[in-house]
Amino acid sequence: MLKSVIKKYFKFFAYFYSHLKNRIFFALFLSLTVGLLDGLGLAMFLPLLKMVDEGSSASEGMGNMRFLTDGLGALGIGLNLSSVLCVILFFFVLKGLMKFFESYYRVALLQDFILKLRYESVDKLSTYTYKAFITADSGKIQNTLSGEIGRVVTAYTSYFGTIQNIVFVLVYVVLAFFANPQFALLVAIGGVITNLLYSNIFKRTKKISITLTSIGHNYQGLLIQSVAFFKYLKATARMKIYSSKLKMSINEIQKNNRKIGMIAAFLESSREPLIILVVVSVILVQTTVFHQSLGLIILSLLFFYRSLNYLMLVQTNWNSFLAVSGSLENIDSFIKDLNQNQDVKGKNSQWTFNRSITIENVSFSYGNELVLKNIDLEIKKNETVAFVGESGSGKTTLVNILSGLMPVDSGTVRIDSVDMRDLNISSFQNKIGYITQEPIVFNDSVFNNVTFWAEETQENKIKFWNALKKAAIYDFVMNLPDREKSPLGNNGVMVSGGQKQRISIARELFKEIEVLIMDEATSALDSETELSIQENIDQLKGQCTILIVAHRLSTVKNADKIVLLNKGSVEAVDSFIGMISKSENFKRMIALQEI
Repeated sequence: MLKSVIKKYFKFFAYFYSHLKNRIFFALFLSLTVGLLDGLGLAMFLPLLKMVDEGSSASEGMGNMRFLTDGLGALGIGLNLSSVLCVILFFFVLKGLMKFFESYYRVALLQDFILKLRYESVDKLSTYTYKAFITADSGKIQNTLSGEIGRVVTAYTSYFGTIQNIVFVLVYVVLAFFANPQFALLVAIGGVITNLLYSNIFKRTKKISITLTSIGHNYQGLLIQSVAFFKYLKATARMKIYSSKLKMSINEIQKNNRKIGMIAAFLESSREPLIILVVVSVILVQTTVFHQSLGLIILSLLFFYRSLNYLMLVQTNWNSFLAVSGSLENIDSFIKDLNQNQDVKGKNSQWTFNRSITIENVSFSYGNELVLKNIDLEIKKNETVAFVGESGSGKTTLVNILSGLMPVDSGTVRIDSVDMRDLNISSFQNKIGYITQEPIVFNDSVFNNVTFWAEETQENKIKFWNALKKAAIYDFVMNLPDREKSPLGNNGVMVSGGQKQRISIARELFKEIEVLIMDEATSALDSETELSIQENIDQLKGQCTILIVAHRLSTVKNADKIVLLNKGSVEAVDSFIGMISKSENFKRMIALQEI
């Protein structure tokens, strides 16, 4: 029973504690101090009220709280209007100062928590394995790193608001018991009963929260695709149909938010009437059944009115927390998934490539589908190797393995004599240039796109212009209004497809790479642009190892070695001319492309 209670109510505390450590307890100590000061200040109102009745003692009715008035007497402070007012003012000013410090500290903790959460998410995502990424839900990733973080802020605020109010409730309940145990016990029972009335509401709120998180993932996924496929949707008049799908998702989100809002409104509106109901009922029982005078219950009444108010705030905050708890569980699950799929950091961080890359009996699968089987291949340093074959033959997968994106299921990939699994993958990939069919262009200037935000030193500027010349984009940039400072727009909207590809190529040439991978890099270009870039790439032969994935066989005529893949296996390896005489499949591909 105890274990299930801890698991149900304290798993979230453990999650927050893992990020904030003992500072959480200091924040709770501040809340406790604020509550005590408030309670002591309230206790001093009773002597003030008694002074209205000239025939009553100022300390009468304080019960066990009489130590306050006795303490004032011991200090030589008489119980008069001025002294009591000053003591009340002292406690509440001190409470105000502590409340300011407690509130500020709580905000600082929140900001630190969110900062750590965002840093952890970004850091883990940067080392997330590519194999896990391509099977992940992009909508979930987008939603978790953007919208869900905001909901986690609400979860944090509501959760610690709940704990803080529980502390206040406990402080006032203890003070109430200390002053008048019998009255306090009856009110406490009433408070517990009201809390039970809300249990079903809490369950419903949590269920809606989990549904909201799921719908949010779906909406973000649809939104990403609407931006990515905007051109197609617009050109084919399908945007309105797709927008209807987006609106359906939006309506689901709004419907569930409205349900949570209705529950929150009920809790807010019912809080005070329930407090008064409990208090009135207990006063009637005390005065009619136990024949207790009102004077004996006034102080406890003050404490319990406070405690019941905070008890209702506990319920309201807890319901607010449950409304976004699905987001907290989602981001915790997201971080765990990132942690379980991290790149393996090999021991060898000093990567050198002196002789060759050797692939020995390598096989690879996506789930149950075997993509590569028993691959044996050697790629010498500064050699240009082209991978050709029908779609689905495994060309890109093999290159992904060579670039360290995919770990092999069986077999070994060696750089010289070192197993790739023993290499620090980041240091290895830092020496790789990767150019894909879809050019990568950031919403920034030409210079920042090519240099990847390098400092504008004289050395970097010289490297920048040389990279532009090698990528056959120098003349174009020189004719731009702001030259290298010209913005390229979102996804390179300000330039053509061929120009975007040349800028992508220039970026890789700017780096000091040892391996250049071109995955269908020129297939989307016109023949003249493709020829121009191909001539510049050919000039790099012998300067670095070049790996080319191509469907257009005309682009690989000058490769040192051509690897023909067929259904995941290496069918033949030779030069362009040698392949024509060696492989009937290659010869047929040449004939089909009229080379």
